[in-house]
Order: sequence, then C-alpha cells, then structure tokens
Amino acid sequence: MPINEMRSITIFAKTAELGSLRKAADAQGMTPQAASQALAQLEEHLGVRLFHRTTRSMALTDEGRQFLESALPALAGLQRALAVTRRAKDEIAGPLRIVAPRSVLAPALWPVLHEFCGLYPEVQPDVQLEDRLGNWVEDRVDVGFRIGASPAEGVVARKLFPLQLIICAAPGYLARYGAPETLHSLASHRCSAFRSPGTGRVVPWRVRQGDSVVEHQVAPALCVNDEALETEAVLAGNVIGMLTAVAAASHIRAGRLVPLLTDHVVDHSSVFVYYGSRAAQPTRVRAFIDLAVARLGGNADFVLTAKELATAEKKGRALRHLR
Repeated sequence: MPINEMRSITIFAKTAELGSLRKAADAQGMTPQAASQALAQLEEHLGVRLFHRTTRSMALTDEGRQFLESALPALAGLQRALAVTRRAKDEIAGPLRIVAPRSVLAPALWPVLHEFCGLYPEVQPDVQLEDRLGNWVEDRVDVGFRIGASPAEGVVARKLFPLQLIICAAPGYLARYGAPETLHSLASHRCSAFRSPGTGRVVPWRVRQGDSVVEHQVAPALCVNDEALETEAVLAGNVIGMLTAVAAASHIRAGRLVPLLTDHVVDHSSVFVYYGSRAAQPTRVRAFIDLAVARLGGNADFVLTAKELATAEKKGRALRHLR
C-alpha cells in the first residue's frame, strides 16, 4: 500500500505531542480513521511499533522516541520553509525576471520599470533584452514581452498594442534628397535595413499593398542590428528607414521625422505581455503584470492614427518644397 510519508510523519509527531490520536486528527483537519490509517502505514513502512496503545492513552515506544527525536528537527525545518515560501508569495519583494526584444520594446518598457521600482523598491528586476526566443522554463522567466503571442505551452499572452511599421525620413533628408513618391522610387534613395540579431538575416521591409502585407526589398545604404542606432541614423538625415511606431511616434509628433508613403503602413503584428498561470504567481509578478497592462495596454503613445500619419506626411512634404 502506498504511503504519504509527509502526512504520516506529521500525524505521528502531532500524536506524540498531544498524547491522543483523535486530538492529533482534529489538529490536522483529518478524520480519526484517516489519522489511524496514516499512523499504521508509517509503522508498517518502518517495521516497528511507534506507540504503546491502550483504550485510554498512547505512549511512545523506545523506537518511537528515537524516531521522533530524529524527525522533529527536519519536520520543523520543512514547516519553516513552507511558511517562508507562503509569506514570500504574498510579499512584493524579491527577484523579478523579465525578458523583452531589444530591437523594439526598450523605449516602452523603461517608463513601466521606472514606475514599478518606485512603487516597490524591495523588488529586484532582472531584465534581459534580446531578440532570440528563449525557453520559458529553462530561462526562469516571470514576465515576457514579444511581438506576437508566445508559442510556449501553458503561457498566457495578453495583447498590449498594435506594432506599426512606418517608413520615415528626417526633414533634413527630404531637403537634400527629396521624398519618394512610390515604393518603387525607393530604389533611388538611401535606405536603411535591419539585420536580425537572432538569424543574421537582413530583414526586408514589410509594407501594405491593398489588403495584403508583402515584403519589399531595399538595397541598404546602412545596415544595423539595433533599432535605436537605426533611429538615430534616420533622425540625422542620413537615410530613410522603416521604424516601429514605438521608436518613431514621438519624433513624428514633434516634427523631427516625417512619415512617408503612409498608405503602406503595416500594423498586422501586436506587442504582447506573456506569463504563466496567475494562480501560482508571486504577488510581485502579478503587480508588475497589472502595471504593464495598465500603462501599455492600448497606449496611444506608441500608435499613430491614419489621420495623424496622413497629416504629418502632407505637412512634411510641404515643408520640403518650401525649403
């Protein structure tokens, strides 16, 4: 017959403490029959009698006393460990492992981290920015961000905001080189391209054509594997680039960048936060997820409306003709 050793040893120790199997059963929330069975299984498992029993009392045998002396320190240590773990689950403190793509999310993630650290200074975020898709379990991830829902089994994914891809140039570039009128005219312009850190492949521009999203190849005048560097190159007027709205939206709204060919803007992908089952999450993890969803879910700072894009393009092209 299988034995639940933890339960059997616990009922044994409680019986020795209280001198009564019925009282021990009550203390452990068990029926007297279940407690008696657990104790009998332990004695059978050990091959010794642990108690002298009468109708009125129970007393430890010599073997029972020796077993109790050996078991009590380990049992007390285990009970302390359980209590500490339960408390830690409810405390907003401790390590918090976060992963996110380096090439897209850093500008959006930092304000959330900054606010979270101010609210919960006892939490120690461990943030890994990288574009590879790691192993959820092996990497011990608490919270992740990525473009598209996580394919990992048992992982919950929650959409935050659509990810727009926008062709952009600085006013200085337009004054020097002019603006492309069509996708095909991009061939005569200085364009940047992004090289995937994960695959090493130069990523084609993805553009909308009608109801479809297609790949558009460019001959890069500049190739980088970091969006922050690419954004700086576009802001400097060196190249035209395809940037995410996470990187470009604030610059477009401030007039530092001009969106181009806005009929071809792509927003078919979305940014997701992903995490394991909320039922087993420490409070610090739930608190960070809740804050991330509250600050990033549907955040208009990282999404430009069709009207905003069209107006900014029209204004940028007009300014270029006035120069």
